[in-house]
Amino acid sequence: MTSENSQSEAAPIAACTISRDVQNFDLLIEDMETVMGEAWGDLGFTEALAFFYQPEAEAVEFVALAMDAEDESNLPLMGEIITQAKSRGIKVILVAEDVTPAALHKLLRQGADEFIPYPLPEQELAAAVERLRVPEQPVAQTPAAPARAHKLHADSQREGAVIVCHGLAGGSGASTFAVNLAWELAELTPSERPSVCLLDLDLQTGSVSTYLDLPRREAVMEMLSETEAMDEDIFGQSLVSFQDKLQVLTAPADMVPLEFITPEDILRVVEMARSHFDFVVIDMPHTLVQWTETVLTLSHVYFAMIELDMRSAQNALRVKRALQSEDLPFEKLRFLLNRGPKFTDLNGKSRVKRLAESLGISIDVQLPDGGKTILHSCDHGQPLAISAPKNPLRKEIAKLAKSLHELGRSDAEAA
Repeated sequence: MTSENSQSEAAPIAACTISRDVQNFDLLIEDMETVMGEAWGDLGFTEALAFFYQPEAEAVEFVALAMDAEDESNLPLMGEIITQAKSRGIKVILVAEDVTPAALHKLLRQGADEFIPYPLPEQELAAAVERLRVPEQPVAQTPAAPARAHKLHADSQREGAVIVCHGLAGGSGASTFAVNLAWELAELTPSERPSVCLLDLDLQTGSVSTYLDLPRREAVMEMLSETEAMDEDIFGQSLVSFQDKLQVLTAPADMVPLEFITPEDILRVVEMARSHFDFVVIDMPHTLVQWTETVLTLSHVYFAMIELDMRSAQNALRVKRALQSEDLPFEKLRFLLNRGPKFTDLNGKSRVKRLAESLGISIDVQLPDGGKTILHSCDHGQPLAISAPKNPLRKEIAKLAKSLHELGRSDAEAA
């Protein structure tokens, strides 16, 4: 027994939790035991700073810095812990409960590698550790051509049209629609190619970068966190180009709270995009946030994507009540029915009519079901116009893009 104990004591510690009291994070204890077995320890905040100078710290792979609202008064200490850990090559996972977005952002900028909300989502700690263990790719291997920033001109005075895509239920196809609509607008005809900017404002689960096979830039987080200082150069460096025809602002690389940006931030970003592009297409998160009103007010067309099912009907009714209760312009919403019934499906058409009547809305556009081709196109990072130009969904989106362009041109001539 003595021999076994001495061997156990000699086993190197590969990870540590750092907190005011680890008992406040019981789920973290369980997940650390699952991921690391017995090869981890627990430290207080001040103990951690002293530990980093000990020889035992050389074997530590990562630390999980756990904090809650009470610890926000000690942000300088949290930042020092992160700085000392990073200086010794130790990765930092930030575990936070009820911490303000501003505090999280400050700690992430000081070098925290991963952020996990508490209570911990299932398997999220294990996934974060796996990501930390993936070797970083050399910078030289990153392809530069697809990520070339758009060169914006300081004297640009455009007043681009703002087109918003908002899915009222998960999986309704709003992001797919936004990506393909933006591409169709950018590729109307060989002679007419309006400048188009696609903004992915789904900060947590945005998939525009995946659907176009584009890298997520760290500059996006920096730009969104300091929009007061944003100019054409900063905004342009945040964009990535798809085939030199479509400029894209991807969602940040890290998952951040939707309240991370304010209505004022959104106003500055959208107005900056409008001043440099003919069309600004925005992919919104499914939820209503504090800056939804800002986007709704700025929009020229606000597409609300639904499907022919109960969840879409219930969510559409909730959105209608929420906007009307706040005296917001609900009439701006243009409802799109995705995966609509076929021309010969009379029963389906009858259901669509009853849905619109029961909700008191008008379903302005019905998009056909594009089938499995849509999934393949998204997974390969290509718009339908490139991967499946004859797909019925692609044809309808192309028609819609053409009508939007003609409408914008008519308005411009009238003005």
